[in-house]
Amino acid sequence: MPEVLSTLSQTALLSSTEIVSDAKILVIDDEAGIRESLEVLLTLEGYRVEMAVDGEEGLRKLEQNGYDLVLLDLALPGQTGLELLPQIHERYPELPVVMITAYGTVDNVVEAVRAGAENFVQKPWDNEKLLADIRSAIARHKAEAENVQLKRALKQRYNFHNIIGKSEVMLRIFDLVSQVAPSRSTVLIQGESGTGKELIAKALHANSPRKDKPFVPVNTGSMPSELLESTLFGHVKGAFTSAIATKKGLFEVANGGTLFLDEIGNMGMDTQAKILRVLQDRRFTPLGGTQETQVDVRIVAATNVDLRNAVRDGKFRDDLFYRLNVISIDLPPLRSRREDIPLLVNRFLEYFSKENDLEPRKLTPDAMRALVDYEWPGNVRELENIIERGVVLSSTTLIDSGLLPGHITGRSLQDALLEHNPNASLFDILEDIERRIIVEKLERCNWNQTDAAEQFHIPLSTLNQKIKRLNIEIRKKGRD
Repeated sequence: MPEVLSTLSQTALLSSTEIVSDAKILVIDDEAGIRESLEVLLTLEGYRVEMAVDGEEGLRKLEQNGYDLVLLDLALPGQTGLELLPQIHERYPELPVVMITAYGTVDNVVEAVRAGAENFVQKPWDNEKLLADIRSAIARHKAEAENVQLKRALKQRYNFHNIIGKSEVMLRIFDLVSQVAPSRSTVLIQGESGTGKELIAKALHANSPRKDKPFVPVNTGSMPSELLESTLFGHVKGAFTSAIATKKGLFEVANGGTLFLDEIGNMGMDTQAKILRVLQDRRFTPLGGTQETQVDVRIVAATNVDLRNAVRDGKFRDDLFYRLNVISIDLPPLRSRREDIPLLVNRFLEYFSKENDLEPRKLTPDAMRALVDYEWPGNVRELENIIERGVVLSSTTLIDSGLLPGHITGRSLQDALLEHNPNASLFDILEDIERRIIVEKLERCNWNQTDAAEQFHIPLSTLNQKIKRLNIEIRKKGRD
């Protein structure tokens, strides 16, 4: 970040010589004498100058060429400058426009500024003042353009993958991730399930000096303590009954890289003590072993549990909490950043349309409104699943609210199906209902057919037959 800010500061302080070197100005004025005098003045100053005699020609040249500034006369034939200004501002919102006129009334000035004019110069003008106004406007324009480029470069540099958002809270998180990524500090990511904690962890790793070393994720809350300790620290041959060979633990596998400890709030107290020691000493002893192993691993931990409450309740070690909580990133639930939902929807629509070799899908306004209004207890992961479902089940490029689950729209599945296709036969409706129920169950089971069959209380072979008959495409097992 410091080098980015430094570059931005340097851009804002461009010298007049650097600004002039490549600046291009369009003069729109119907008076030949004015055009000639401006061309001489600006060319001598080092600008590249082009002319237009009216608004129509000016708009045509703006479409064909790029400019750094427009000098626009107020009293033009046909469209006046004040009528032309909003069109220029709408099409080229970042392009500075300086108005020039012999009729500089207060009303004209106010109207021009409201319409987006950078400045207002009255004829006859003072050459030095006019040139100073032009230099200032172009400098500002170039600094803003450079700022946009830097932000785009920053977005590419800090490759956040599916971490999408324009809300203030997400922009602050992007800045924090950018700042923290190059450091060695331990990071604790907190947030509800489905908010993208692993994606943040991957972004921290991908933009750190460790990016060429392993990123190793492990769900610490889903394993019994003994299995978790063996997974993390490894074991020597004979350490326990099934230990028929020595095996490296994930701490050793992640040496030089990043170890992501997910759901750390559910970790047992005994394992917490051993994790604390690794954080303090950067060394551990494999199960059944006698020799210590030293590692250089950055720890990124994540939890959907309030660790402060867990510490207060005696379920989490306070010393481990303070070791982990060097830098904290709190991810907001999706319902707290609803302005990001359309961005996420469009990204998922694009992704799943391509993945399924389909024409790009779009949502109707009603469908988008339903998604924005929904509370999203499953957060971004739930939204991703809903969009995948809509793309897979859609028969046209437009996805309406009838393809959304009833718990989102507040309508029953049957009502939605009849509204979507009122001429459908009873067989078609029943088949569509069956297809949607099976797809929804598969989504909830992370596309594990065995688990889905067990929850349906039917043999796996029966479920497989239904999947084949209903042309349900089996998706990859869950993405973060």
